[in-house]
Amino acid sequence: MFRNTVTVILTAYLLLAAGVPVALSQEKVLSLREAIAYSMEGNPELRAAGHGLRAQGEEIRIARSYALPKLTFEERFMRTDNPTYAFMAKLNQGRFTAQDFDIHALNNPAAVNDFQTGLSFEAPLFAPKIFISIDMAKKEFSALSEGLERKKEEVAFRVLKAWLGIQTARAYVNAAAKGVEDAREHLRLAEAGYNAQLGLYSDILRARVAVSACEEKLVTANKNLSLAKRALGLMLGLRESVDATEERPAFTLNSLEYYENLLASRKDLKSLEIKRQNAGNMLRMAEAGYYPTVGVGGSIQTNDHNRPFGSEGQSWQAGAFLRWELFDGTRREHERKKALAKMAETDEYLDGLKKELSFNVYEAYLGVEEAQKGLDLARSALQAAEEGNRLVTVRYKNALSTIADLLDVQTSLDSSRAGVVERESAYLTAMANLGFQSGSILRDLGVGK
Repeated sequence: MFRNTVTVILTAYLLLAAGVPVALSQEKVLSLREAIAYSMEGNPELRAAGHGLRAQGEEIRIARSYALPKLTFEERFMRTDNPTYAFMAKLNQGRFTAQDFDIHALNNPAAVNDFQTGLSFEAPLFAPKIFISIDMAKKEFSALSEGLERKKEEVAFRVLKAWLGIQTARAYVNAAAKGVEDAREHLRLAEAGYNAQLGLYSDILRARVAVSACEEKLVTANKNLSLAKRALGLMLGLRESVDATEERPAFTLNSLEYYENLLASRKDLKSLEIKRQNAGNMLRMAEAGYYPTVGVGGSIQTNDHNRPFGSEGQSWQAGAFLRWELFDGTRREHERKKALAKMAETDEYLDGLKKELSFNVYEAYLGVEEAQKGLDLARSALQAAEEGNRLVTVRYKNALSTIADLLDVQTSLDSSRAGVVERESAYLTAMANLGFQSGSILRDLGVGK
């Protein structure tokens, strides 16, 4: 048993060290901040986006590598009786003698072996495309970073909706349980009236049907609560269910202008603006094709006719080069036109996104106002339903109302209770959506930066 305990502890430690979230215990209860904080580490979409960002970071290092000297080692073997190559091989090996100038030997040489060992390097001095590609990789990394931050806001919003979904489902359970309690009280009243010969047996039957209907609603409500808990666990990257605390997020509604001013700092908008800058880099890259590439290089070489890596003959060379592509079939011109078209395309997307974001904030703001009014009306309706239920119950006890009247007001009361629950959740979701659309949701919830 001790060994098993040690194994479990070591496994949990290794998982944490590797950055793998350890599954929360069954029915773990989390506050909203705790749930969002856990999702930042465990949500599969965020983890995948994080890997993508790290991959782009390597792209920067790959681009930088082209600006560094390249060092190449090579071992080659050749056997030939080609006059030119045989002459060259023996000369490189340092085995050339006066007898090798014999005309017959020059024209008809014996087969020669040549093991050639070489170490060469090449370094760019002026290569505009390399440095532009580094800048492009950096900007793409910045764009992905902003995109990841926006993804965090999206996940936080979805976690909040799942978290509120638990509270809403729990409230439905409470409302359904209260409905069952009231229905059973109505059944008791019907049975008491029948026993006192003041009511009908049909009243008892109808009351029993109402009890069964309310119990069925309670079963459904409990199922929905279980699903809501599992949904929150899914958002956190878990297979287990996670419960939510009873606290409610506190939102403050500001002016529409306040939220519109926040749009300039929305992460996805910043990401697209950076990609627009990279579209400009594509134009620079196309224009860089008109310039030459300048660099230096050199090599050390040994040759041997008997063994690999031998050194019968040794030589070296050093030099510089200028490589200028004078004609490429008009490829560079078309690349330049393509880059200009991509810049125009990105400009249109950017302009359209700004307009769309402004509309989304306006729509979300109106949605908050609508949700607030709906909540106020639902609360008023609940008060009226509770009072109506009280009055009809009193009348039924005094044989002044029928069981149908009592069941009708009970149905109205159950509906009003559910309506308040739904409207409260709708209002909080609308406030969260306004923060999500304006890019302030993490700040509104008091998490993140």
